[in-house]
Amino acid sequence: MTPSPTLSPSDVFVAMMARDVRVMRRELPFFLLRTLMQPLLLMLVFGFLLPKMGNIPQAYVGTLFPGVLALSIALSSIQSVALPMSVSFSVSKEIEDRLLAPIPTRLVALELVVMGTLQGLVTALVVFPLGKLIIGTIPGLALADFAELGAVMLLSAAAFSAIGLFLGCAVAPQHIGLLFSFVVGPMIFFGCAYYPWRGLDVVPVMKYAVLLNPLVYVSEGMRGALTPGVPHMPLLVVTAALLVMLGIFWRIGLNAFMKRAVG
Repeated sequence: MTPSPTLSPSDVFVAMMARDVRVMRRELPFFLLRTLMQPLLLMLVFGFLLPKMGNIPQAYVGTLFPGVLALSIALSSIQSVALPMSVSFSVSKEIEDRLLAPIPTRLVALELVVMGTLQGLVTALVVFPLGKLIIGTIPGLALADFAELGAVMLLSAAAFSAIGLFLGCAVAPQHIGLLFSFVVGPMIFFGCAYYPWRGLDVVPVMKYAVLLNPLVYVSEGMRGALTPGVPHMPLLVVTAALLVMLGIFWRIGLNAFMKRAVG
């Protein structure tokens, strides 16, 4: 009798990724509708209409555009992990199929974060050309260092996917709406997506309080990579902060995942 082939954990991991990529491709219209609506409306109103009407200066677009991209990456990454996780653990029980796979449980959690990172990057790659199409000329836009931009995008998507892993395991599905009202809402408005962090010099207390907001580093990193002429945090500081956030939320997210998986 020919022995059945043994799958390695890496083979199973790749198979799970391939399955999720197929699902994402099948549901791509719904995924894009969910993640693109808010960024596109922001760019249409604040990046096109208001500058055309003379209500805000055209130069403001150079501040807004990187912030909208940062917001797109953050929201897409966190939603792509948190929402399905919350439902899978309590309603659909789909997570049980993943946990029965011949692969360490921590790799199941890692696959979810990697998939969330991929979806965050896909969102950014779609928002960028659409933003250029809607806004037109973006003052100060520079695409000289693609490696720098790619590193900021990758770290940002990974960090917010790890945050999504933690929130998806820690928050019950009936409270997921409150989560986005009381956590994500303030995070957006105080995440320097609509204004540069250095602009808060006039309110020193707020300037340092917002440093607890992970979105601040994504917004400032995107400004440093896309519109370096706009005041921004040093990219070295941004990179270090994103790495620290990724490490912290991956650890606490993994712990929460392991508790839910064995519970």
